[in-house]
Amino acid sequence: MKLITRVELASRSLSDLHGLYRATFDALARSTLDTPERRNALASLENIAAEIAMRHLRS
Repeated sequence: MKLITRVELASRSLSDLHGLYRATFDALARSTLDTPERRNALASLENIAAEIAMRHLRS
């Protein structure tokens, strides 16, 4: 899994962000401990969650 950055998330709709969060969470659940894939999934989840939170604060 590649890292999903905040820049990539800025242009996505809130609905897309929620779907992406779910897909990334599923990828995390399937990943092996201590691998780059797992680290990228965790970092991506943090980025997605931060973007969702920011959108809720703005509305």
